[in-house]
Amino acid sequence: MLSTVDVLRLIPHRYPFLLVDRVISLDLTTDPKSRAGQKIVALKNVTVNEPYFQGHFPDLPIMPGVLQIESMAQAACLAYVRPGDPEWDFFIGTVQEAKFRKPVVPGDTLTLYAEIIRDRGSMIVIKGRAEVEKHVVAEMQILAKVSPRTKRGG
Repeated sequence: MLSTVDVLRLIPHRYPFLLVDRVISLDLTTDPKSRAGQKIVALKNVTVNEPYFQGHFPDLPIMPGVLQIESMAQAACLAYVRPGDPEWDFFIGTVQEAKFRKPVVPGDTLTLYAEIIRDRGSMIVIKGRAEVEKHVVAEMQILAKVSPRTKRGG
């Protein structure tokens, strides 16, 4: 549904910190006052050439849990955006109920599921889960701050 090029247009993350490769489904709500209920399914291909595998761990490469959470959070950013929106910045405020069920290793494809479960204007609550081959490997809930993107630098 959305390619890597589309993802790059919608969120500010770039290599090596862009952790969503493609969106395969996106369900938007029609309520102009709330984005609660918006859902996404996205993919992250985990490859051995990711820079963190050099040190995490050299003899047993495992994707860090914090990057699994970041992957789900980036997918949630994409679930938030509606056609015609301004550019947004997203900031994680809290991470709750994070659970890691199974190691994620090179060669895995993370299927990322995220849903906006509460929309309080500039604050949203997101529930996320990551699966590899239909097995849950991680799940979490986050509170995030959303604000219109501001220019950086110069």
